[in-house]
Amino acid sequence: MRNILVLGGTRFFGKRLVERLLQDADTQVTILTRGITKDGFGGCVNRLNVDRTDAKALAEAVGDTVWDVVYDNICYSPDEAAAASRIFAETAKRYILTSSLSVYDPGPEVLREADFDPLSYPLRLGAKEDFNYQEGKRLAETVLLTQAAFPAAAVRFPIVLGTDDYTKRLHFHIEHVLEGKAIGVPNLGALISFIRSDEAANFLYGLGFSQLAGPVNACSDGTLAIGDILNIIGQKTGREAVVLSETADQDMSPFGIEESWYMDTAKARGAGFQFLKLAEWFPELVRELATELNASLRNRE
Repeated sequence: MRNILVLGGTRFFGKRLVERLLQDADTQVTILTRGITKDGFGGCVNRLNVDRTDAKALAEAVGDTVWDVVYDNICYSPDEAAAASRIFAETAKRYILTSSLSVYDPGPEVLREADFDPLSYPLRLGAKEDFNYQEGKRLAETVLLTQAAFPAAAVRFPIVLGTDDYTKRLHFHIEHVLEGKAIGVPNLGALISFIRSDEAANFLYGLGFSQLAGPVNACSDGTLAIGDILNIIGQKTGREAVVLSETADQDMSPFGIEESWYMDTAKARGAGFQFLKLAEWFPELVRELATELNASLRNRE
């Protein structure tokens, strides 16, 4: 019986990961959350309700249970990573940190794992509020990949999309187009990587059986320019996007980067992982969301 711990797991790709793990009859899944969000898993999972930023409470909650894999979807600071390194030093056989494309600076060239090396990055400790998101993730990787006694991987996901996306960043663009509102985009030609929420969950699931370690890029095959995204939305809604280089802050695109920001997945593919084709699933997702959002707008009228 495999024993799996998921820190987080009540929404988006973390929830999808738990659902995938529960398909295996020989797997016992425990989710660790603050207990605020209902998960809907019923008696299929064990639950530990604790704030993971409270190191003492986290240590007491997990005890000396041995875990085949610990998935950490909610680590945002070096202090949290350092606590996990101590607490799971003798009990985690494998540790998988959900990291981010954000560890990289945007630029014109495709980004490979070596473009940010956590093994040589200067280590500083601190809490989540002491750093911006990029620095928090960089330092969390640095701690776990240089100090932990257990084998660890840091999965660098780009923007994750899906009908279950609680951030609603793609929803923002579709709603603006449907309502004829201007969208602020500083660079329509900037290329960006994406991954679908179920694809992200499946990658994490597969990585739990792999020996792949260190930083690992994971994204769908292909890229889209921001302008391409708006054109696809226009095709699926029958309405042309109104684009300005600058707008009020609330109308600036959440995808509105000034330079390209996209990743290479050769390391993961070399280990046998395959990825969905972005050009195939993205237009269908836009169509599905546009249908839903258009119906919602009509109901408001």
